[in-house]
Order: sequence, then C-alpha cells, then structure tokens
Amino acid sequence: MPRLGVIGWPVAHSRSPSMFRAAFDACGLTDWTYQRLPLAPELFEQTVRALGASGFAGANVTIPHKQAALAIADRASEAAAAIGAANTLTFNSDGSIEAENTDAPGLIAALDRSPAGMSALVLGAGGSARAAVWALLGAGAAAVSVWNRTPERAASLAAELGAQAVSEPIEADLLVNCTSVGLQRSASELAALNQLRLTADQVGRYPYVVDLVYNDQPTPLLSVASAHGARTVDGLDVLVAQGVLSFEAWTGLPAPLDAMRRGAREA
Repeated sequence: MPRLGVIGWPVAHSRSPSMFRAAFDACGLTDWTYQRLPLAPELFEQTVRALGASGFAGANVTIPHKQAALAIADRASEAAAAIGAANTLTFNSDGSIEAENTDAPGLIAALDRSPAGMSALVLGAGGSARAAVWALLGAGAAAVSVWNRTPERAASLAAELGAQAVSEPIEADLLVNCTSVGLQRSASELAALNQLRLTADQVGRYPYVVDLVYNDQPTPLLSVASAHGARTVDGLDVLVAQGVLSFEAWTGLPAPLDAMRRGAREA
C-alpha cells in the first residue's frame, strides 16, 4: 500500500489529504493513502529519514520545513537546488531521497495571466517566498522585490536569487503573500494587515494579489484586495496546481485536475 503525506508544523489545516484522496478515487488507486504528518522542526530529519522504510512513497512539505527538506535530500532537481527549498520528497527503494519544488511552477500555473513584464512584491522569506521569487523572475517579471519582518532574511534571499530587498512594502503590479499571516481564522483584517505592514488603502493599490494562505473564507488580505476591485488568487488554487505536479511525479498518471480541485474546496 503506497503511502503519501504532508509534513508541516502546524499541518492540521492542510487540505492536501482531501485533495489527494479525491485524486486516488478518480484514478482507481484504491490502495494509496495520504495523511497529515505534524513534525516539530527538531524531529524533522530523524522522522523523514525513516518514512521510506515505513512504506511512504513520498511527501509534500510545508511551513516551516521546505529548506530542511532540500538539505536532507540525496538528490535534488535543478529547480529545487536553484530555489534553495523543496516541497516534494520522493522516497526510493534504495533508501535515497529525491527533492523537487512544485511550488514554483504551481504558482505560475495558478495565475490567469503571465507575470512577464510585471513588477512584483513578495512578502516573506521562507521556502514558499524563495519559490515565488525564482518563479516570477524565471517567468519574465520585470522586477521582483522582497519584504520580510526580519530585514536580514529578505536581503539574503534577494541577494541569492537576484531580487531586491525592501524595508517596507512598495507598490507593484503583483503582490504575493508567502507568509503565514491570515492562517489564524480569528485574525481581524486590521491585525493581519498590520503584521504585513500594510493598510487597506495600500492593498487597494495592487491590481493583482495572490495569497498562498487559504481558509474557509477569503483571507483578510484577499478580502481587502477584492473590495478594492483587485484580481485575486487564493492559496487553494496554488495548492491544487502544485499538487497536480506532485501527484503525476509519484504515480506516473495524468492528474485528475477537476477532482483534485473539488477535493480541496470541499475539505
């Protein structure tokens, strides 16, 4: 019975299990399973190294483990190595671990227009932010800026990937939130925007807003952006887009996109 899972801390909110189970049902993979794997950072390496021997074929990786996932791998794709983070691990029969990054192509696939020629601001400096910066530059964005609450992390990411670090959020054609702000459903719009150093008026100046966070309702950032008439993409669209690529890599089958989208939305 091939086993898959999603590793994170926290991970209780993840809709990946429902999304992948819908995919298994659609493809007749009745013996495949997918589960949440909550792992504190101090347990990550020891536990992940044991997953292959426990019957796991692979695992998705989310906050805060994406850079650790790359470090633990025996082999990494060109994209994962260039980004410096991985969100997809494959456990081989010889005990080796392969790392891939489907966040980057997943982000571009979730957009309904090419970012070529756009200016972009990425909020955050973790694994998802690294993938977003790399993906946007690779897709032809005219300029990509990075803001993080810890300026040193933004500066390091920007220097490694060829972006520009900024001390405060600046105006851009495209805003991409790669932080966890908005994950807590109880957060008010004002409190959430304050954490991102944004006001509602500032959000209203971004014509296109992507939030990698997802919840039952639109996140505070997307709620404000939508109220100002911005085009928006929520985290579930990006989750499905990257999940499609992981599914195909693990199973060798074309991913049932509609089933996966329903599974994620109905979770």
